[in-house]
Amino acid sequence: MLRKPALLATVCLAALTINLDTTIVNVALPSLARELDADTRELLWVVDGYNLAFAALVLAMGSLSDRLGRRPALVVGLAAFAASSGAAALVDSVEALIALRVVMGVSAALVFPTTLSIIANAFTDRRERATALGIWGAAVGMGVALGPITGGFLLEHFSWHSVFWALVPVGLVAIGMTLAFVPESRDPDVPPLDLPGLVVSVAALGTLTFTIIEAPERGWTSVATLTGFVLATVLTLTFVALERRAEHPMLDVTLFLDRRFSAACAAVTISFFALFGFIFLITQFFQFLRDYSALGTGVRILPVAISIAVASIAGGQLAPRLGTKSVVGTGLALLGTSFLWISTMEVDVDYATTIVPQMVLMGLGLGLVTTPATESIMQVLPPARAGVGSAVNDATRELGGTLGVAIVGSLFSSLYGARLAEQLDGRIAPDLIEAARDSVGFTDALAMRVPGVTQAMEVAFLDGLSRGCLVVGLLCLAGSAFAWAVLPATRYDPLTEGELVAVA
Repeated sequence: MLRKPALLATVCLAALTINLDTTIVNVALPSLARELDADTRELLWVVDGYNLAFAALVLAMGSLSDRLGRRPALVVGLAAFAASSGAAALVDSVEALIALRVVMGVSAALVFPTTLSIIANAFTDRRERATALGIWGAAVGMGVALGPITGGFLLEHFSWHSVFWALVPVGLVAIGMTLAFVPESRDPDVPPLDLPGLVVSVAALGTLTFTIIEAPERGWTSVATLTGFVLATVLTLTFVALERRAEHPMLDVTLFLDRRFSAACAAVTISFFALFGFIFLITQFFQFLRDYSALGTGVRILPVAISIAVASIAGGQLAPRLGTKSVVGTGLALLGTSFLWISTMEVDVDYATTIVPQMVLMGLGLGLVTTPATESIMQVLPPARAGVGSAVNDATRELGGTLGVAIVGSLFSSLYGARLAEQLDGRIAPDLIEAARDSVGFTDALAMRVPGVTQAMEVAFLDGLSRGCLVVGLLCLAGSAFAWAVLPATRYDPLTEGELVAVA
């Protein structure tokens, strides 16, 4: 009886650790900007180097864990993650940090789909699995949202290196628990790795992310940027064509013909697009504009973490009774509403009466989406192919997060830079304006020496924050409408002893 709870605790710890690292670095961005002279573009790469590698490889790693065995895959992934985290704590340049963030992302890509695959094989009863997925979803959401809090606590007492040192012992504990509590399971019939599909998918996602992050520097309508978007489109279409013809595709694109699968993937992608974009901006808003400490910033994001955890568990319980359509559609609507509300924020907005309700609304919306959407994705494939299903689910999360940071961050960078230059034109030297456009950290330091720069920075930052949140809010509302229109209306009917039945 104790085996399943211990197993669930193990995979939740591993999932929490991996997702903690997706956001723990966000609260350290101001420190990295000051101590490593990192501009906004480099900060985007520090965050998205991890997310990009994670998203690009998670499909292949899910298949690999099915083939080699989920228990050894979890151990190897956690060991590589702990080692690369320790190495990241030793570097003293932003370029080396970005490179190690990529290595950490590769390790995470092996760990994360394995955790969900283990749950799918261990919890076969639908209601039992829904509860396990709800707890797993809460751990994932808490990991993402608690990253800034953990990082803030460490930065309050130590240097930015500590946010990477802290992940090492957690990874080692997770390895010990895996060896003690996780049984071996594998799919002996898993097909060989689809190398052409892997190479083209990595190239497509890498090209798209690189183009978006570099667009503020190159110009959104420059030849280089437009060429990058065209190349990413061509590579994506090539990937689809390769997968349709492959005997053993890395991703069976025909799965997207199933409404449960395609609409649920879209919902998860949009949700994490919103969350990651928000955390990237709000940590800088709190530290640069409100002058909160790193720890104060992390603590003030706690409402998001708590509401995600509560709603993730509630969503797993509500979906079988009310239907996936109702729960996911409502969750995306709440998420979109929170971002439209945030887009109206001013510098002196009251935290308790305005920011906290905004975060609670956001966390409830995201929690209601993730668990039902994850279960909808997993239902499409049999337990033996759980690694593939979980990898697709994880890929949608990381794809959403990667694009959320890249698009929202780059949109903010463009709007912030243009508005700041407009505000400071004729007031300071052109070379200082150019440096300030590229880095909020530089502008913050400059504001301490030059009168009027603080007000200009506030106006420019809020302009970028407002428009970025407006775009995210509208995207979430569009996703809600899509979920209501496309997701099947199914619920759990106790009279049928667990069968799913369609409802109007």
